[in-house]
Amino acid sequence: MKSLKDIFKKKENINKKSASYWPKDVRRGFKVPDMTMYEYLVSRSKDNLNLNCIGYFDKNITYKTFFKKVEECAKSFKKLGVVEGDVITICMPNTPEAIIAFYACNKIGAIANMVHPLSGQEEIKLYVNETNSKILMMIDVCYEKVKEIINETSLYKTIVVSAKDSMPLLFKVGYQFTRGFKVLKPKRRDRNYIYWNDFIINGLTYNEEITHNMKKDDPAVILHSGGTTGVPKGIVLSNANFNALEQQCEVNIDKAETGDKIITILPIFHGFGLGVCIHTGMCKGIKNILMPEFDNKRFTKILKSEKPQLLACVPTLWNGMVTNKALENTDLSFLKYCINGGDTMYSDAETRFNDFLHKHGANIKLSTGYGMTESTAATCYSYGESNVLGSIGVPMVGNLYKICIPNTDCEVEVGEEGEICVNGPTVMLGYLNNEKETNLVLRRHKDKKIWLHTGDLGYIAPNGIVYFTQRLKRMIVSNGYNIYPSQIEEVIESHDKVLQCSVVGVPHKYKGEVAKAYIVLKEGVSASMHLKKEIKELCKDSLAKYSLPKEYEFRKSLPQTLLGKVNYKKLSDENK
Repeated sequence: MKSLKDIFKKKENINKKSASYWPKDVRRGFKVPDMTMYEYLVSRSKDNLNLNCIGYFDKNITYKTFFKKVEECAKSFKKLGVVEGDVITICMPNTPEAIIAFYACNKIGAIANMVHPLSGQEEIKLYVNETNSKILMMIDVCYEKVKEIINETSLYKTIVVSAKDSMPLLFKVGYQFTRGFKVLKPKRRDRNYIYWNDFIINGLTYNEEITHNMKKDDPAVILHSGGTTGVPKGIVLSNANFNALEQQCEVNIDKAETGDKIITILPIFHGFGLGVCIHTGMCKGIKNILMPEFDNKRFTKILKSEKPQLLACVPTLWNGMVTNKALENTDLSFLKYCINGGDTMYSDAETRFNDFLHKHGANIKLSTGYGMTESTAATCYSYGESNVLGSIGVPMVGNLYKICIPNTDCEVEVGEEGEICVNGPTVMLGYLNNEKETNLVLRRHKDKKIWLHTGDLGYIAPNGIVYFTQRLKRMIVSNGYNIYPSQIEEVIESHDKVLQCSVVGVPHKYKGEVAKAYIVLKEGVSASMHLKKEIKELCKDSLAKYSLPKEYEFRKSLPQTLLGKVNYKKLSDENK
């Protein structure tokens, strides 16, 4: 029988085993500089001033021009009375103005509250009031919602931006004729609002020196959870969180070079988009080609014309690329990295995409990042020898992983399933105004370290590679048995006619809950009783009897959250 000393030594060594996949020169970790995000970006960009950092509808912005625009925006914020520590709510899609404003906030020591522009009016009111924001910057399509609640908020001024503001002339004209004239906008004499160009002009007369005392560990950004369960929470992140993430990502994309390009589809109100695509990309000297909304035709056009070296997306896009007939004969050998995150991608789908890459000349495999907004973005990443099918790779440089019995600090044996816990420099400061919820997920263990309890189940294999298995909150308890939806989903998605599957628990009179499978078929495949029978037989052959879905329902599509993930709560609510 093993002694306790041997058991704990083995657990301690598993993180060393994971770290063995890191490049030798970074295995000792790194030191996060005592800088704000903006200061760090400026320090990293001194040799890149004449390079393009942003592309937007065929219009490029160099680093030199970008920093000038940030300076102008910072002065304009100051002219409106913004002081250090104030919160500015940015309710914008991926446009140059949004990124300029984000770094301008940081430059003056303000906190950027990033909000999804498709949020409902009550959500926007909540996000503004809970942060006590005095300034809101919004895309003009939000006006109809904001005008209904502005008198119930703490807002002093709202900056209005149009998606066409930074477009080249021909694109501006096209946008205005096809969409712009339909958008209801505030009248210019309404003092509650100021248009972007007027806002910038207003700041030109501000001549005082811009200073701040913001430190690396001070709050800098507020992001919001997806809200698939319960009320969304504000997640408070520091400068150090983002700068540490950038340093970690650089290790993982070591083949990326200054001057490379990335199509930035992932939104800036999401940790993945803001931290990995924008902050890491810009610090690395990578041009961000912005897409304010996903359009498959435009994405395909950009992919073919710009030939970006990096793509970072959610599973729905990878599945879409595989079935995109416009890419059938396209050479993708220019791709260096395809990074998946935001949601689970099962082995069969991952294999299909890897085959797609190889057939199109890309000598790479899909990499997977695992993390959550509470950890800024990814904390684990599959690259190099750790890029094993079905895994999430190894903890990123500077991170430690621990697998515990759920909701405890009791560590399980290596190879056993439990709750994934993370310690590292990208873990959030806490939830905004919610000490109770913060203390539930940020816990000091016996080792004196603060660990983020992710609410996700997984295990670490003896070789140090990590596997995600299931969201703890999605687990179905049926007649005393634990049923894991992800296991059922992976089996059903292995059928060659199935594109996507989601499984939720539905009420049952005697068993409490049973599983129900919602299935989306591939393009051109019709639902039939025969196909449903095939899928049932596949499940019978692959799953324990108690795990078998009680119902199978074909859908044309699955509901999504504002962040593009499957909305499991909405599916569950349909059965209540």
